[in-house]
Amino acid sequence: MNLSFKIIDSPIGKLKLVASDKGLAAILWENDNPRRVRLKELVENPSHSILLQTEKELAEYFTGRRNRFSVPLDVHGTKFQKNVWDALLKIPFGETRTYGQLAKELGNPKAMRAVGAANGRNPAAIVVPCHRVIGANGKLTGFAGGLEAKAHLLNLESSKRKVVAAK
Repeated sequence: MNLSFKIIDSPIGKLKLVASDKGLAAILWENDNPRRVRLKELVENPSHSILLQTEKELAEYFTGRRNRFSVPLDVHGTKFQKNVWDALLKIPFGETRTYGQLAKELGNPKAMRAVGAANGRNPAAIVVPCHRVIGANGKLTGFAGGLEAKAHLLNLESSKRKVVAAK
């Protein structure tokens, strides 16, 4: 089974949307490390229905008209990674959690680094909101799209605070 892809422009750079016939498989950054999310053969198909739905929902998100995504997901990972990604989906729009908080929620408070690693391998960034996870000290930490993109997403979601990426 081939995966379809489409490249779109966004306020945080070009994004490669990838879908199967079941759902969104990935959102990749312009300069994404190809080893971060391993995918099968990709075929460009800009009219794929799931890619069109994802593009529409992302456009609504970036213009402040959407705070929850409804596009079906078809992400692949280990059981632990999927548990972390499910926990990410439960972080409310405009809120953040620390790696430690997520590890506690998953029943293993010492698994902060493992949670961080699974967070870093999240294939469907933005839709599965890994940008909502911050360091214990409240600072922005690693993000495949870059800390400026993470700050942009957090600022988009929060009218109360202004987040700045450290240079």
